[in-house]
Amino acid sequence: MYDKVPRNFWLIFLKNLFKELKQLLKIGLPIYGSQISYMGMGVTDTIVAGRASALDLSGLAIGNALSMPFYFLLGGCLFAVTPIVAQLFGAKKYEEIGQKVREILWVSLALGLIGFILYRNLSFFIPFFDIEDNIAQISDGYLKAMSYGFIANMIFTCLRCYSEGMGLTLPVFWVAFIGMVLNVPLDIIFVYGYFGVPPMGGVGCGIATSINVVIGVIVLLLVIVKKKEYEPTKIFSKFSLPNWSTTIEALKLGLPIGFGVFVELSMFSGAALILGSLGATVISGHTVAINIVSVLFILPLSFGLAAATRIGNLVGEKKLHQAKYASNIAILICFAGAIFNMVIILVFRESLVSLYSSDLAVATIAMNLLFFGAIFQIPDGMQMGALGSLRGYKDTFAPMLMIILTYWFVALPVGYHLTYFGIFGDSLGPSGIWIGMITGLTIFAGLIIPRLNYVSNKFIAKSNPELL
Repeated sequence: MYDKVPRNFWLIFLKNLFKELKQLLKIGLPIYGSQISYMGMGVTDTIVAGRASALDLSGLAIGNALSMPFYFLLGGCLFAVTPIVAQLFGAKKYEEIGQKVREILWVSLALGLIGFILYRNLSFFIPFFDIEDNIAQISDGYLKAMSYGFIANMIFTCLRCYSEGMGLTLPVFWVAFIGMVLNVPLDIIFVYGYFGVPPMGGVGCGIATSINVVIGVIVLLLVIVKKKEYEPTKIFSKFSLPNWSTTIEALKLGLPIGFGVFVELSMFSGAALILGSLGATVISGHTVAINIVSVLFILPLSFGLAAATRIGNLVGEKKLHQAKYASNIAILICFAGAIFNMVIILVFRESLVSLYSSDLAVATIAMNLLFFGAIFQIPDGMQMGALGSLRGYKDTFAPMLMIILTYWFVALPVGYHLTYFGIFGDSLGPSGIWIGMITGLTIFAGLIIPRLNYVSNKFIAKSNPELL
């Protein structure tokens, strides 16, 4: 029924709403759990390092600020594995999945080596910032400790995307959950020093993370080898050398994703820099608000990632009308998640802020900014549903250009102007940068959703021109 010309689009849409909801929830909820687990590891690092000393926490924060954009730039390249695998899985080309992933694992290795070298030299940038020598030393040690796990991290990312591309998101969740639980004792051992291990402070968090990610790779490999759901791909039954065409395909899809994430992170970094001259209290309030919004964003993010898998599977099956319905429903789910987040912020923002800071001035700024953070949720959620769906269609370059245009050339300039000059000469302060980000995100959502409609119709028309 899906591949016949729909006489009544909305009737069919409603008829299949619950079917697609079920599929997206099946894929998306474990992804949500995985993302929460990954964030839990970061929270554990922050708490354990913070209890060691303020210097250790500061060193950790600086290290992450320097490394995270590059981590997502390199790791984002491997996000291409999800749509590649998803489409092949939908087409039932199982052994080709195994071959492709084996070949892309070489790309993972190369990206891991680049990251290893990069992390060991990121301290080069520290002198450009006004950072105390003892904090800089901790940051350098933390980055070098993290470098030892970077190759394993890239391999894990590739295998995770391989599993998610086939809709097998629950095993990844359990591996992530085990990692979150294991991170607690590892942090304590290496930060404070137990069982003959010398206390390492914030540097110990980097060692713990590297050990954790190596264990994660081993566990995920065992799951893939042992579980029968992976058997049809015969991923490890053969050996494959690097393949140039596969490498090009992966990087052609993945680089725009990675650079898009990099641009998004740079927008938030740029926002913090724009507010730098307004003082520590403003920056702290802004940071608290951003952290709360980022935690809540995991919900639409997870279903956006689920959409990439679901759409990819349906495109591979050549169920192109169903893929279009699924993409619309993905946007609907992300919109519903955004509404939920907005309500949570508006109702509980005081309680949420109190978890981060007891300073009245900081809390006041954070609560004021969270009003804009509530509005922020709507365009951010909807764009994530559309963006994830487009990845399922292997459409990544045009979205990257839209991200650059709206984040770098709209959000930041508008935010800067409003922060310091306002609309009629009255500066808006920190509210200005948030209005700028909302403006950029709204324009991006207004561009990306029509792009999704264009791409989905194009796929339908290409498959059978008489249908449109």
